[in-house]
Amino acid sequence: MSTSTGPLSGLRIIELAGIGPGPFCGMMLADAGAEVIRIDRPGGNPAAGFGHDTMFRNRKSIAVDLKKPGGIKTILKLCETADGLFEGYRPGVTEKLGIGPEQCMAQNPALVYGRMTGWGQTGPMAQAAGHDLNYISLSGAAAAIGRAGQKPTPPLNLVGDFGGGGMMLAFGMVSAMLSAKSTGKGQVVDTSMVEGSAALMSMFFDMHNVGMHSLTPGTNLLDGGAPFYDVYETADGKYVSIGSIEPQFYALLRQHADLSDPIFDNQMDFTQWRDQKTALETVFKQKTRDQWCEIMEGTDSCFAPVLDLTEAPNHPHNVARGSFVEVNGQMQPGPVPKFSSAGNAKPTPAAKPGTDTAETLLACGIPQAEIDSLLADGAVVQL
Repeated sequence: MSTSTGPLSGLRIIELAGIGPGPFCGMMLADAGAEVIRIDRPGGNPAAGFGHDTMFRNRKSIAVDLKKPGGIKTILKLCETADGLFEGYRPGVTEKLGIGPEQCMAQNPALVYGRMTGWGQTGPMAQAAGHDLNYISLSGAAAAIGRAGQKPTPPLNLVGDFGGGGMMLAFGMVSAMLSAKSTGKGQVVDTSMVEGSAALMSMFFDMHNVGMHSLTPGTNLLDGGAPFYDVYETADGKYVSIGSIEPQFYALLRQHADLSDPIFDNQMDFTQWRDQKTALETVFKQKTRDQWCEIMEGTDSCFAPVLDLTEAPNHPHNVARGSFVEVNGQMQPGPVPKFSSAGNAKPTPAAKPGTDTAETLLACGIPQAEIDSLLADGAVVQL
């Protein structure tokens, strides 16, 4: 476990391990100091071996066979001393297993039970399979992301899985646990990635409602339509970004990039945006990315180099803030946000499934004799 004494220190949360947004939620809670106990399948989840080491950090692992009565009994026993539990199965799965909200909250009325799915717990699509791209398609987010005249661009799985899913679930869990501390009553947190990604689009729904955002992607202020809010290729085949929206920042962009051509005089003249962008493409190709950094980085022209995954950890700003950390010889994003009084401990590596089974069960109040019986039965497994 992490030695962090973050603001969630003292909270115990059970994570029924899954993939993608669930582990991300667990990482956020554990990074903030909560004791997050990961419940793994014996042998682990094969799908979780792909890109999940970082998201599985900072927690202990118990391997539990949920097909055995002893495994179900173990989860219910853990709920007695937990503040929260979260899962990412299809609606109804945990109920069939015997560890749904009603069963778990019967053990502990103050328990917060977090649920995350793509479509939500109810509705005509609730039982359908899907992935991030499907969920953000239904919310309106996917249609808004792309270049003019081109099909929508999948924004990795940042908008549905992580922003609209894992982050929203973490926020919901903390909110409900705060309520439980004052009322003594837990509740179910129903997190839908459709609704979460829709919430991330709030500003754009509002702008569209008042006629300030076109349904045609790549033609608006913040989607690459504006010449002063886009990325540009440099002489060495790399890229820089500019976001000079405000007039005073746009004036500095013109100054630093030597944009004296009158074509740039009318910043908000939509009819000139295409020509302005063509001119900017020519300008930025005249120098390398590093040369543009020497001219513009750190100024109020709203500029930054476009860095790849190997470059970002080494940028002087990120180094100065400790934005990335090395764990087991691999670079990964550090815990966020930073807390002034609690601090952020360096993350501990992801535990292998079942590494901490016996030790953690004992710490949660399960007698050693019962643990020995569970291990002998195969209901739980110690690596």
